[in-house]
Amino acid sequence: MEYKTASPDRYELLRAFARENRSNMTLAERVLWDELKGNALEHKFLRQHIIGDYIVDFLCRDFGLIIEVDGGYHAERLQQESDELRENWLTAMGYHVIRFSNEEVLNDLDNVLDTIREQLK
Repeated sequence: MEYKTASPDRYELLRAFARENRSNMTLAERVLWDELKGNALEHKFLRQHIIGDYIVDFLCRDFGLIIEVDGGYHAERLQQESDELRENWLTAMGYHVIRFSNEEVLNDLDNVLDTIREQLK
């Protein structure tokens, strides 16, 4: 997958947000990151990575796979509309986005990891 980076005019702002997000990950994000880091699934993942005007939770650049971990606010209508626009743009750029709720990560991690492994085949 070709590497795509942030919009040059917004990069510094997005970089600051990404750093803050890495420092303040949710419990579910930390749990999943512990499984993804260090090539644990035989592929390298990045966390809080900038793509265009967006910061994605996790990215496997080799497969163009984006993993988003959604908290409860993602159930709100405006957030769902925003998520759809974001996902459509990322898909148009050649990425594949999969989403898990915080609850899925915290309560059914084995299934989450199996789903990710399937995407990496």
